Amino acid sequence: MTDQVVDAGGLRVAGEGQFLGRTRELKELLADIERTGLDTLAGKKAPRARVLLIAGRPGSGRTALAEELVRQVAERYGDGVLRVRLSEPDGSPVPVACAARELLGALDAPAPAGAAEDDLTAELREALAGRRALLLLDDAVSAEQVDALLPDAPECLVVAVSEGPLTGISDVRPCTLGGLDTKSAVELLSRHTGSVRITVDPRAAEGLVEECQGQPAALMLAGGWLAARPKAAVADLAKQLHTEGDEGAPLGRVFRLAYASLPAPAARILRLLSLAPAGLVDPHTASALAGCSVSGARATLDDFVALGLLHAVESPLPQYEVPGCLHPLLKGLAETQDRPAELQLARARMLERTVRLLQSCRAITETDNPEAREKLQGMPRSLRFPSPRAAEDWLRVRRPALLAAARLAVADGELDTLARRLMSQLVRTMVAHFGTQAAAPDLYGIHGLVLDVAERRELPREKAAALLNLADLDARTGRTHAALVRYREALDAGREANDPYATGRAMESVGGAHLELGDYDRAADWYGRALVQRLARGERADAARLYGRIAAAHTYAGRYGEALRNWRAAVAGYRRNDDVAAHARALSELARVQEYAGRPEESLRTCQEAVEWARRAEDVRLQAALQMRLADTLERLGDPAAAQLHRGAAERLLGEEVSEGEPEPKRVDLMKHDPDACEIRSTPAED
Repeated sequence: MTDQVVDAGGLRVAGEGQFLGRTRELKELLADIERTGLDTLAGKKAPRARVLLIAGRPGSGRTALAEELVRQVAERYGDGVLRVRLSEPDGSPVPVACAARELLGALDAPAPAGAAEDDLTAELREALAGRRALLLLDDAVSAEQVDALLPDAPECLVVAVSEGPLTGISDVRPCTLGGLDTKSAVELLSRHTGSVRITVDPRAAEGLVEECQGQPAALMLAGGWLAARPKAAVADLAKQLHTEGDEGAPLGRVFRLAYASLPAPAARILRLLSLAPAGLVDPHTASALAGCSVSGARATLDDFVALGLLHAVESPLPQYEVPGCLHPLLKGLAETQDRPAELQLARARMLERTVRLLQSCRAITETDNPEAREKLQGMPRSLRFPSPRAAEDWLRVRRPALLAAARLAVADGELDTLARRLMSQLVRTMVAHFGTQAAAPDLYGIHGLVLDVAERRELPREKAAALLNLADLDARTGRTHAALVRYREALDAGREANDPYATGRAMESVGGAHLELGDYDRAADWYGRALVQRLARGERADAARLYGRIAAAHTYAGRYGEALRNWRAAVAGYRRNDDVAAHARALSELARVQEYAGRPEESLRTCQEAVEWARRAEDVRLQAALQMRLADTLERLGDPAAAQLHRGAAERLLGEEVSEGEPEPKRVDLMKHDPDACEIRSTPAED
């Protein structure tokens, strides 16, 4: 038995000592790796990775054995070890898509936001093709989960951990675990109690092992109980367990004894830990659940680790894991000893604390915002982060628990107001620290939860916001048809809510989707509808941008007259708004379309005007691009000497920018639909 296990994110739980026992099982598993598969015997090349199954009940040390096996053979697999847990603390299966996304993240492979399960598993198989990697799939619930994640790479090895057989996966022989051998079990006890109490009464130690049936989790709890009572004899504990008879499994009997010996406040905290999202606890979570101080919660959690009731997770910040084998026992105690209203209040306190921590985590990034600084200073010291880096570290460490908290809050259905605040802050905080692109996969799931709550509570404004956010992410990952459907739904929801922002944004985005699909007539029509609304509301900056969008659609359709008319309207709008940079870009596009329309002299004059405005805007890249366009136009007009002068000017501009440490700019077609024109908004909620 080893005390190192793996949680859902692949973090190792720190502990003491070396691996104990399981010599026979390890030997069988190592031999099974070398065993010739059925395909090889039949003269075929193995199409998929070899699967080793370690089967046993929770608490049998199955994950510990898997980790020891991985440790012994890891050097054979040069592409590394990948870990993922396939069940939640309550035993419910983790969706295959989520597991595939975690594995792809570990491989630094792309995992598009919102991608379907089949697409993600295909990406995973492609990422593992030709690699020699080792996958540890912990706590698998079904054969279907494992089968979907199997690499089509015979050089890879999959070690699966499950309670039962994986029927349906060929060529798998389970290594089924029972109890530890007596010698190893006694040594495990002695690590907690010290060798003296074992040496003076070896028979009692063997009797205690027999009462625990050699189950590692039960033995660790028994050892923790004895370690907390230096004067208690091993025989005393064995006798107490024996008096309970055969009532329940050994783990349950030892746990009831350990729980009964706790002070009432500590026992209450332990029960409430069953509410911790993803089974991951930090001092703030425990403090909020129990309504006690953070320092008091930290001390209690450390006591639980010493008693074997929690595992300390190896992490830059204090974090603990509720053992999966104890989760159902804690949940049962909470449901029988605490009133439903008390449990709901504990959940509410935990969510409120999480919201405030997220507010603090985001506010520390807004160093130039006096209001944010003032709000941060008004928070209790225990909720403040010392630096932006510390806040980001906390966000990374707690990310699995934060996402799980959002899922659980939405599933609860009774705390929707807090759930909405939590998701709003989580979106804003992740964007502030990681950026929209890096956080997109997580944001997609959060916006989906926001949509669930909005539909359940009949909140059309929030429904429109969620649909727009999801559609934006669909559009950015190439699912334009799906994005178009959601933009139309967002438009309906925005109209129902009488929300001009949502309706205008949706109409413009519908136009953008049609433009992306090559339907330029519909794109121009929808941009025109959005323009009418902007003009009616006096939103001049948005109206100028929409004139440009309409012009782009007409340009792609080859209707240069309409395109020129709309670009001129855009230029006039930007000039009235004193937007120098946008004015320069619009003139640049006007010159381009004039050139397409066969008006090179007009294009030359417009381009020269655009250069002057770009100079005023101090946009070096645009100046260089315009100088190159001037050179091309002059070349076509038969003036190569002037063209060479403008090319030289462009090269000097680019050389100056590159010399200042900037990457060499790409030539960008400004008529294309700008994917960043519509920012991702979180659900409207008060901070």
